[in-house]
Amino acid sequence: MKKNQFWQYLVGAIVMTLLIPSMASAHTGVGDTTGFWHGLAHPIGGLDHILAMVAVGLWAAQIGGKALWMVPGAFVLAMAGSSVVGNLGLPLPGVEQGILASDFVLGLLLLFAARLPLAVSTGIVAILAIFHGYAHGAEMPSTASGLVYGFGFIVSTAMLHLAGIGMGLATARYQPKLQEQLFRLGGGAVVVGAVYVLINH
Repeated sequence: MKKNQFWQYLVGAIVMTLLIPSMASAHTGVGDTTGFWHGLAHPIGGLDHILAMVAVGLWAAQIGGKALWMVPGAFVLAMAGSSVVGNLGLPLPGVEQGILASDFVLGLLLLFAARLPLAVSTGIVAILAIFHGYAHGAEMPSTASGLVYGFGFIVSTAMLHLAGIGMGLATARYQPKLQEQLFRLGGGAVVVGAVYVLINH
């Protein structure tokens, strides 16, 4: 796959997602949003969140080196910061579209085995994390229990990243000859999952 083709697919996926009419919120007002356990359960309660967070871990493993901790770290930090913005009620347009875009973008990055400069990689995941964090923060009460809830979804996000990293490292160790194909297969699965979420919204 040539570089210019990769960027065409990537930009096309972003544009396609941003052109989607505003969808009904899949997050705000859904379920209890107080306490650690509710926060821990929230990211794993939505396929769109799971796809993005596991994909971040897989992509970090695919890149390797410092990306193993810097890529997921950038996601967690940006998500935590944007959750504060969401909790304050400050406007952020296209949150649902942004969450869905993150699935397509991360899936395509895996599918095409994109190895970008580390600063670019961390920047991409940080931008995508803003939408996930905002959605979490918008439903989080501004109380001590809400803060504990926030800590719960941060822990859950980190665990999903670690799951992706673990799968990626296991693939590299036990199937070294097939690792590139398996990473690409994982990226394809994320894109298919994103299409499923899009259809069922």
